[in-house]
Amino acid sequence: MFKNNFYYLWSIMLFFLSLISFSLSLFLCYKNSVYFFEYNLYFLNSLSLCYLLMLDWISLSFVSVVFFISSMVLFYSMQYMGYMSYSSIRFLFLVLLFVFSMFLMIMSPNLMSILLGWDGLGLVSYCLVIYYSSNKSYLAGLITCLTNRLGDVGLLISICWMISYGSWHFMFYSMFFSEYIYLLVIISCFTKSAQIPFSCWLPAAMAAPTPVSALVHSSTLVTAGVYLLIRFYNHFSFNIYMIFISMITMMMSSVCALFEYDLKKIIALSTLSQLGLMMTSLFMGLIDLSYFHLITHAMFKSLLFLCSGIFIYYMNDNQDIRLMGSVCVNLPLTTACFNISSLSLCGIPFLSGFYSKDLIIESSLFNNLNLFIFIIFYISLGLTAGYSLRLFYYTMIFMNNSSPLSLLMDDFDYMKFSIVFLTIFSVTVGCMIIWVMNFDLLFLLFPLYMKLMTLMFVMLGVWVSFESFFFNYLFFISFYLFNNYMWFMYSHSFYLYNKFYNMSTNSMNMVLGWGEYYGASGLSFYLLKFSNNCQVYFSSSLSIFLLMFIFWFIMLI
Repeated sequence: MFKNNFYYLWSIMLFFLSLISFSLSLFLCYKNSVYFFEYNLYFLNSLSLCYLLMLDWISLSFVSVVFFISSMVLFYSMQYMGYMSYSSIRFLFLVLLFVFSMFLMIMSPNLMSILLGWDGLGLVSYCLVIYYSSNKSYLAGLITCLTNRLGDVGLLISICWMISYGSWHFMFYSMFFSEYIYLLVIISCFTKSAQIPFSCWLPAAMAAPTPVSALVHSSTLVTAGVYLLIRFYNHFSFNIYMIFISMITMMMSSVCALFEYDLKKIIALSTLSQLGLMMTSLFMGLIDLSYFHLITHAMFKSLLFLCSGIFIYYMNDNQDIRLMGSVCVNLPLTTACFNISSLSLCGIPFLSGFYSKDLIIESSLFNNLNLFIFIIFYISLGLTAGYSLRLFYYTMIFMNNSSPLSLLMDDFDYMKFSIVFLTIFSVTVGCMIIWVMNFDLLFLLFPLYMKLMTLMFVMLGVWVSFESFFFNYLFFISFYLFNNYMWFMYSHSFYLYNKFYNMSTNSMNMVLGWGEYYGASGLSFYLLKFSNNCQVYFSSSLSIFLLMFIFWFIMLI
């Protein structure tokens, strides 16, 4: 069976690469050293164009997480997607291209080579989203691709701007750059990490196959923006407005997840909520903790997606949680893994999500933030527990509404193997990293009620969610539509696009006259006149040649 199985070979290879890179990251963390590998491609005056790879513990540990999750996803896809058809082989090589683009982006401290990986991520993710070749997939792929293109504009302008500093190696100049360069990079990272106002593409991208959602839209592509901002970090250029945008993203996605019935979209909105948390902690100055949450979140969120993929796989491709119910009876192992990852997402003590979330929230209390941000932070924390319990209620406790033609089996196969492996890491990775990377060498002193407030808000979110099961349509129907359509964000963005389009069309009509006259049209007119004169001159008699020769001879004398 494994003779011509490319999925099996590549998953084993990526798993060993992840072990090697994690061992190297531990070694570099212990030695506190960084290795650079530089290859010079082109040199002009003070501007050198070279390809640079930087190995330090941050890049290597992130690469090991990407390799590990991609190996588990490929093992899972062996059964989910099939492994001997042409389309499944195409899927495999698209995933490998994605992993390679991610590797290029993570390892490079040079903005030019980062753009190479960044554009590769956008292009390959588009190909993966439209994999099923339906109208819904094409529309979702276009939204994904065009939103990410919008973010690339900021990166391209910052690349052009950085030429004036003499190099694209941004890590050596981070204290000298203008604030507006950071603003451009932040806008680029906001589009990739789906922050407001670019949040619409992430739930739309759930039209992709579930293994793609587990790899691309939970742990790698969406966290690329956070990773780039960690690399670009400068204390002076990040301000309270960015914290506010990230907070509103966290709040909006948590509220919308409470009114969503599509299983994958709920998990996508929870990803958006956690991305808001990472961005908030980054703008507060908690760089290490933001990176720590990025790694732990990648583990349990990819597990959550893979478990939901098994539910969809065995329920005739149904994603509506109202038509599930009581899956724990027929799929006990998958349900156990699903609930562990969901509890880890809520921040239940001693699971991996607890270590990073608790440290971020407790450290943020020392940042002199105002009461408004403080309240939003804690409410978002409670809402996370709320939509997780709602998901648990509809899939596990609710009565079984699935099709009688469904065949539910919980045999130990490739899909179960990958989720069990990821479950072990979802439980242990937070505890392991906090010991290994010394994130626990902090002494935070505050009253007991502040310490217990996180747990209190989690319990409050659970209680409010539980109470909400017993009443339907408490609010007006417009309120439910408002939250189901992500606060009409797509409509707002279309309205802004329409305004900009009309403005640009009007200005183009004004500019077209003199722009054409002094531009291409005027140039072609004078070139035509010049060529006609030359033609008359060359096709005339010999006497004119002699006359011109005498004239220029006298001029030279």
